[in-house]
Amino acid sequence: MGLTDRTALQTLQDAFAAPHGPELTVQRFLTRWFAAEPGVRAMFPAHLNPLRSAFAQALHWVYGQLAAQRSQEPVAFLAQLGRDHRKYGVTAGHYPAMRAALHAALRDQLAAAWTPTLEATAVQSLRLITGVMSSAADTDTGPAWWDGTVVETNRASRDLAVVRLQLDQPLPYHPGQYVQVEVPQCPRSWRYLSPAIPPENSGGIEFHVRAVPGGLVSTAIVGETRPGDRWRISSPHGGLHVDRDSGADVLMVAGSTGLAPLRALIMDLTRWGQNPRVHLFFGARYPCELYDLPTLWQIAAHNPWLSVSPVSEYRRDPPWAPQFPDPTPPRGLHVRQTGRLPEVVSSYGGWGDRQILVCGGPAMVHATLAALRERGAPDDRVQHDPLFS
Repeated sequence: MGLTDRTALQTLQDAFAAPHGPELTVQRFLTRWFAAEPGVRAMFPAHLNPLRSAFAQALHWVYGQLAAQRSQEPVAFLAQLGRDHRKYGVTAGHYPAMRAALHAALRDQLAAAWTPTLEATAVQSLRLITGVMSSAADTDTGPAWWDGTVVETNRASRDLAVVRLQLDQPLPYHPGQYVQVEVPQCPRSWRYLSPAIPPENSGGIEFHVRAVPGGLVSTAIVGETRPGDRWRISSPHGGLHVDRDSGADVLMVAGSTGLAPLRALIMDLTRWGQNPRVHLFFGARYPCELYDLPTLWQIAAHNPWLSVSPVSEYRRDPPWAPQFPDPTPPRGLHVRQTGRLPEVVSSYGGWGDRQILVCGGPAMVHATLAALRERGAPDDRVQHDPLFS
């Protein structure tokens, strides 16, 4: 029973499923935690909606992994989450009250279904979740965050910017990982971003940011970031990677700025003389929003293992396109295709013999995964970040 009871674990997972999770279970959890420890509230941003949504997605994924009897990935993820929570000021002493608040919130949410079996599973799973987070945070001797200065910002499209920073000290991360950033325009509000280049010993780092409707941080970054701004960056998360030793070729699917982590992986692969074949589908709404095609063309021109297929939902650009740089690459890249990215990718089959990496907005990721699975792509070959999908 307990952590081996898949039915009970799935029930707990359902408590964090949209639309109920962010609005009810996590809201109940935070309300109880802040009431038990009033000083905790000041550690977090004034607007809690993004935090509620991200935490609900994280726990929904963790419980899904536990229900599938997979422990390695969720334990590693929880350890990263615990180390990352140090940036808020969360210490080992906060975790008992956090665990009690989570337990009460789950019990309230699942009141009609609550049984002694569910109680036992909830207790054991929450001990695991908070125990891993607390232990990882307590034993980590690295910085709780990294500070850096914006050195360049380029408006690549109407709602998209490329931002380059110089960190005070290098941030150790693997290509394909993501971090959280805090910008001066939105204190204590952290936004997930993926570095678009491999780590540099000099401390240079680059982010591609698209303004999300209603997103305070992303809108501030795209519209207000200037050279000289000081950013704060959290420890890295995630495990997107290319297994060069497997012998399997790679399919990458990037929607808009979901390109960033895949671009970092591709750039990292250029260090090697031989690589698996990589086919990248890069999608956007309009041709003018395929902002990084010139860079991708340059990489593909010198690395025959890489091929790039640009995809846009609309054939023609909008009237505002001439206000921004033209991303049309020189001749030689694959011909641009028109259509929805999931449909274009799956029209070639299920890609079941490839390592498959999918990055982008939640709707795009879900649609692409569904389309590939329908064509026979096995789940064990697919990678995507849990917090973004």
